[in-house]
Amino acid sequence: MTLQLLLVQLLNGAQLGIILFLVAAGLTLVFGVMNFINLAHGVQYMIGAYLTAAIGAWAGSFWIGLLLALPTCLAIGLLLEFLVFRHLYDRNHLDQVLVSFGVILTIEEGMRALFGSAPLNVPRPEGMDGGVMIMPGLLFPTFRLAIIAAGLMVAGLLWLVVDRTRVGMRIRAGATHPAIVAVLGVDIRHLFMLVFGFGAMLAGFAGGMAGPVLAVQPGMGDSVLILAFVVIVIGGVGSIRGAFVAALLVGVVDTLGRASIPDLLRLFMAPPDARQTGGALASMLVYIAMSVILAFRPAGLFPVRPTGPMA
Repeated sequence: MTLQLLLVQLLNGAQLGIILFLVAAGLTLVFGVMNFINLAHGVQYMIGAYLTAAIGAWAGSFWIGLLLALPTCLAIGLLLEFLVFRHLYDRNHLDQVLVSFGVILTIEEGMRALFGSAPLNVPRPEGMDGGVMIMPGLLFPTFRLAIIAAGLMVAGLLWLVVDRTRVGMRIRAGATHPAIVAVLGVDIRHLFMLVFGFGAMLAGFAGGMAGPVLAVQPGMGDSVLILAFVVIVIGGVGSIRGAFVAALLVGVVDTLGRASIPDLLRLFMAPPDARQTGGALASMLVYIAMSVILAFRPAGLFPVRPTGPMA
């Protein structure tokens, strides 16, 4: 693998990691603060992609579509929390999984009825058609760099809100001592609703930004949701810092594995066999990495301490 190809795959891995972080950040807050398993978090990613594509096509601007999709995703998340999920907080995890799976099926069929089953191709945003010269001979797409930059800004904003504001203090306290926080006069239900809606908006933002890179279609959030769960397990449930580090790790491992393993196997196998076997091994690599990390850090890289603030 040449240096240029290695840098391209690292940047592609960082871009995938940023998308995973935006999805996993809301998911880890919902799971860490509310102890709620929300399998329907992936459909918020899909809703964000569809809304950005539809509103952007109507308005003639991707950026207007993304800007209007964010509050819509927030409103949809709050509506789902009010109508469905708040009735499940005191139920066991099996009930939460079954109901959220039903929400997935309902929303995916709704999107299929509205937009059809064929993938939607979202054009690159205006002003983002070209590339940036990273080094001689390496031109990387501008919009992919914009995704990385936007994710880094969101990560910094999340750190500021969670670690440096009164709302963040309540979220951290709610994740470790919800009963004490409620006794002190904080409306836990209102806090949960705020976290849920904010997580839905983050997932929608990730879907909107991913639209021009990936095909927008029903079910597009399923694979992202699985990787997002891997991210929060590796990083530590409830940890924003852990989600950020783990998302970048998963993105780079997945991208480099898919690019390099088939080439390595060609040294020992015929090209068709190497391509087939390499693809299978590359898809397993993230889960192998998760198993190795959990063998040494069972609570994840940056676990939330039960007696302290959020990591």
